Amino acid sequence: MTPTVVATPVVTTRTVTETQKIAYQTRTVNDSSLPKGTRKVTTRGVTGVKTLTYQVTLTDGVQTAKKLVRSQITKAPVTQVVRVGTKVTQQCDPNYSGACVPIASDVDCAGGSGNGPAYVDGPVRVIGDDKYDLDRDGDGIACDT
Repeated sequence: MTPTVVATPVVTTRTVTETQKIAYQTRTVNDSSLPKGTRKVTTRGVTGVKTLTYQVTLTDGVQTAKKLVRSQITKAPVTQVVRVGTKVTQQCDPNYSGACVPIASDVDCAGGSGNGPAYVDGPVRVIGDDKYDLDRDGDGIACDT
């Protein structure tokens, strides 16, 4: 009978470095200088990087253990900043100039006897159809009395 030879396993360790992406956050800021509903990116977001260092143990060339020995942020993510407009802009009727005549179901001259719901401080030049009948004397200038 021949003696059995038991091979001693070969155990080695090595250091392995990996990188991981770090997602950036997005911060939304209300901005009263931008029209309502508009969005504007003022700071572009940048993905960060984390470097992970592991001690890996190999037994006969096969990985048998992996231990994290260091985790370091090598590039910090940059938060994306998005401004969202909150400014409500009044729509003006294009048939008038010199002052903003709001677009409404009815518009009357401020200080007059009308019941609105919208009013305009005159004088206002009629440059199209006087659909709110603001130029009572027909001279092309509305709310001038």
